[in-house]
Amino acid sequence: MHSLPIFLRLRGQRVLVVGTGDAADAKARLIVAAGGLVVAGLPARLAFVALDDAGEAEAAAARLRAAGLLVNVVDRPGLCDFTVPAIVDRSPVIVAVGTGGASATLAKALRERLEALLPAGLGRLAEAIRAARAAVATHAATVDARRRLWDAALAPNGPLDPFAEHTDVDAAVIQAVETTGGAAESSVATIVLTSIDPDDLTLRQLRTLNQADIIYHDADVPTAILDRARRDAVRVIGVAPGTWPDGRTVILRR
Repeated sequence: MHSLPIFLRLRGQRVLVVGTGDAADAKARLIVAAGGLVVAGLPARLAFVALDDAGEAEAAAARLRAAGLLVNVVDRPGLCDFTVPAIVDRSPVIVAVGTGGASATLAKALRERLEALLPAGLGRLAEAIRAARAAVATHAATVDARRRLWDAALAPNGPLDPFAEHTDVDAAVIQAVETTGGAAESSVATIVLTSIDPDDLTLRQLRTLNQADIIYHDADVPTAILDRARRDAVRVIGVAPGTWPDGRTVILRR
């Protein structure tokens, strides 16, 4: 990754906007939408610089960075400490698409596709899941058990498939919690790669990688392929053991 995507809580925080015009106004609207306070001077947590003159923009960025602020300079990614992604808002679900400043138009095009794909009620589903935490704890006592429960409930065509519309989302979540198992499931799956391009992975292979607890892989399996697996899956280079560990094991071979 060229940068670490994070979600920053701005509610009640002071954010400096330097400049005037459409670009500055757009950043101010974004700050206000996130609950931040647009200010014209220090102290502040972040700064957005929207100046047409390249020299003035660079000087302003340097001055603000020296004061300890993280700085975004509009249309000049080389001067930015952070970039602002294209946003799909289904609060509290937020999907951000960034290109590292390579192409705002590409990020916008992807956002438009995602807007059409993601149901309007996705935020209500997230709120219902949050409200069901206590109920989940009685059905799945451990972190692993809860992860398995939600994996099954939120799977494609599962009872809480996030790409489906749910008429009564609260009732659907409670029913899913009561009927979806969180018991330990052990399995072994082998994926034989026919390409080193991660885009050639099938949907089934991607789902298998996303559910893996431990991955045994050849040394020459590309990092780009391994990056499509669960971030917290254990990765082991070499031959898998004769006896399998508990959980979902994936063997990944060239």
